[in-house]
Amino acid sequence: MKEFFVNITRYPRYLIAFSLGVFNSVFEPLARRRSNPVTAVALVGALISGMVSLSLVLRAMVQLGPVS
Repeated sequence: MKEFFVNITRYPRYLIAFSLGVFNSVFEPLARRRSNPVTAVALVGALISGMVSLSLVLRAMVQLGPVS
């Protein structure tokens, strides 16, 4: 039974390590390209449009009322 709990305690560490690896592999190339002003503006625009899209999708999913 002790081995079972040892294995269970490994899962959160694996999840954290996996998540940090994904974030690193996504954000590292973007961080290198931010010195170009055109690319920086495009990245900011993509971030804002992604947040707006996520907000609209979540509002539609929980039906908070009409979106104005």
